[in-house]
Amino acid sequence: MLMNFQPKGLYVGGKWIPGAVGKDFVTINPANGQKLANVPWAGEEEVNLAVAAAKHAFAQWSQVPPAQRAGALETLASRILECVDELALIDAYDSGNAICGMRGDVRAAAETIKYFAGLARELKGETFSNGPNQLNYTVRQPYGVVAKINAFNHPLRFCAEKVAAPLIAGNSVVIKQPEQAPLSGLRFGELCEGLFPDGTINILTGDEVAGSALVRHPDVPRIGFIGSVPTARAIAREAADRLKHLSLELGGKNPIIIFADADVDQAVLATLKGMNLNRQGQSCSSTSRVFVHDSLHEQVVGKVTDAAALLPVGLPWKEGAEVGPIVSQAQFNRVMEFIASGKQQGARLTTGGGRPKDKRLAGGFFIEPTVFDEVTMDMRIGREEIFGPVISVLRWNDFDTMLKDANDVEYGLTASIVTTDMNLAMRTADKIQAGYVWINSTGRYLGAPYGGWKQSGMGREESLDELLSYTQIKNVNVAW
Repeated sequence: MLMNFQPKGLYVGGKWIPGAVGKDFVTINPANGQKLANVPWAGEEEVNLAVAAAKHAFAQWSQVPPAQRAGALETLASRILECVDELALIDAYDSGNAICGMRGDVRAAAETIKYFAGLARELKGETFSNGPNQLNYTVRQPYGVVAKINAFNHPLRFCAEKVAAPLIAGNSVVIKQPEQAPLSGLRFGELCEGLFPDGTINILTGDEVAGSALVRHPDVPRIGFIGSVPTARAIAREAADRLKHLSLELGGKNPIIIFADADVDQAVLATLKGMNLNRQGQSCSSTSRVFVHDSLHEQVVGKVTDAAALLPVGLPWKEGAEVGPIVSQAQFNRVMEFIASGKQQGARLTTGGGRPKDKRLAGGFFIEPTVFDEVTMDMRIGREEIFGPVISVLRWNDFDTMLKDANDVEYGLTASIVTTDMNLAMRTADKIQAGYVWINSTGRYLGAPYGGWKQSGMGREESLDELLSYTQIKNVNVAW
């Protein structure tokens, strides 16, 4: 299968416009290093044009009745579902994620859009009275222009589904797609044509210059960001001058806790699925720290090692491949540095740790699924987010010590618990410092609030909470 999509430009004000003169950049296929396309680069001028278009569109879009907004989004979801294979193929080539996972991303994006369309009539207020001839009522109103700055690990999904809540609430949107995998976002812009007032959705590609300009722009009061903690801190600093409202979906160093009574095969499956290896572990929710009770340690490590070694690593657009390349040279180098640090600090490598032996993959940023045993909390691979296919196994036998170690990181995004003892499971879920917890399960559930504690973010997404976060409450007092 070949990916033939070529960008038309930046999607601004319902039209395709060129990027800054002489500043196009090249996006490459991380599986072989070959050029995929020239991509327009957005600088301050292009950001200003996009925000102006969004501000103009907001005056019209915010007055569209909620049911009509929902209808436009339902149509958008249908258009996306008509292009599942095409959109998945673009992401497979551009991001390196296996096409099987990217098909799931496309479908999930459409389902999320439909979910928020169904919530259009839930933007309700409250009424109360302070006495005779007096009434208070509240209404929820949109912010105006919303900036969405997205990460590279779910390029199409983040671009498409993250516009749904702000649009249903009546906002207009300017999207900044990741420079590592920008193409599917521009194809998404084509699917938006003719559905909304011109400028309701605007899509930019570029680097931190565009992101910073969006964050600082005085006509952008609301920002949603998905990415790393250091970048989020930079955004928060720039947004602070105007006290902008932020939602931040950030990283994690997430634990999976395997108790002594756990079914070993279930624990192994949860370990592998929790790592999101169909995107090479490049997922903020990946449960990369595996806390295994001492009594099951040998069995679990052996089976996880064997299963990881058998995962098919290959060209991501080929059917059957589950593990593709890391998204970029810079990210590849970062993951390899972590692997080197694990070896240097005394962890025991049980499988992986380098490039695959298949010569057909030699030109790409491939890293074999990697498992380290005997990891401790004073090692970098035990504490820092790697964002790659690296599993760290930590042995434990004392509950309180294990719980302390599981919580002893700056992150608090997800956690997974594997046990047949529900009293123990619920006790652990209560004590774990994470925003989203699985007990004997995996996956995300649309409608359940997703977000992190501590440095893993601010706000909740994929739920009614996300929709409400794109509104401001106004109280009106009436006396007669």
